Amino acid sequence: MLYWLTQFSDGGDFFNLFRYITFRAGLAFATSLIFGFIFGQPLINLLRRKQGKGQPIRDDGPISHFAKVGTPTMGGLLILSALIFSTLLWARLDTPYVWIVLGVTTAFGLIGFADDYAKVTKQNTKGVSSKLRIFLGLVIAALATYGASYFHPPELTHQLALPVFKNLLIPMGLFFLPFGTIVIVGAANAVNLTDGLDGLAIMPVMIAAGTFGVISYLVGNYNFAEYLGLHFVPGTGEILIFCAALFGAGLGFLWYNAPPAAVFMGDTGSLALGGALGAISICTKHEIVLAIVGGLFVVEALSVIIQVLYFKRTGKRVFLMAPIHHHYEKKGWAEPQIVIRFWIISLILAMIGLATLKVR
Repeated sequence: MLYWLTQFSDGGDFFNLFRYITFRAGLAFATSLIFGFIFGQPLINLLRRKQGKGQPIRDDGPISHFAKVGTPTMGGLLILSALIFSTLLWARLDTPYVWIVLGVTTAFGLIGFADDYAKVTKQNTKGVSSKLRIFLGLVIAALATYGASYFHPPELTHQLALPVFKNLLIPMGLFFLPFGTIVIVGAANAVNLTDGLDGLAIMPVMIAAGTFGVISYLVGNYNFAEYLGLHFVPGTGEILIFCAALFGAGLGFLWYNAPPAAVFMGDTGSLALGGALGAISICTKHEIVLAIVGGLFVVEALSVIIQVLYFKRTGKRVFLMAPIHHHYEKKGWAEPQIVIRFWIISLILAMIGLATLKVR
């Protein structure tokens, strides 16, 4: 929004700074972080009053989780409010990719909010029908994929770019639409499954957002894209503003979500943030890199899929409990130990993902 101030610039004054994406990204980060610090505690107090008993705890979960009874959920409202406000304030709003990512984030956030609301009011862990959630998610993701493909350069439309291989593009034609839809919905649900311990999901999301902020900036800059052998996608540089705002909002939320958590992000946050990462990867043509950077989310989702399929087939379990972070809880690992080690894994995967930009 404030990019319009550049019209008052004569080329060398203060207003000229607003032309620079990096300058606005720094302000977006600071804005969302301060927003989180200011409104975090009042929101938690409001959620605690409105929800009473807080988020329902799974009966079959680790015993230690029953100490969290009464902790309010829907903390994702803090993240989304800070993220959307900061992005609208500092990003160029004439960039379609910004609206695509914001649209996916908001829409998945609304689905998550409805699910959280149902859980809190009914005081059970079922929430909204899973079939309805998946259907709505598929529709939103399909629309986002179609929109991103429409604005992609003709030479990249419906093409799958592979990391490491410089000039290799796999033409997918109409199959790119279901592929992109699966990427976004899969990312949303994978982050949702990861959100099971205090601070576990938000830090890997922040790490992935920071990584894709760098990727967006490079892919959206012709000189850097040409130098690194990346596929140039005009306009995606503005996604850096969104990623910076997400990083700041995540830090502001983590202040209250650090063990022992004063609030949970709930499906409101996890579905929205996962969907956002998926949409960013589609816009920047780095879908495969998302699977690397978000490898932790992939493993969490696979652990659930493997557990369910194996149990249906044999009546036995592969893991003590799924998702896999609960498996380690059952093995006796302390919650902070699991969380910090998973953070370390996320950092390593992010470095590998960034390395693919140069290894070509």
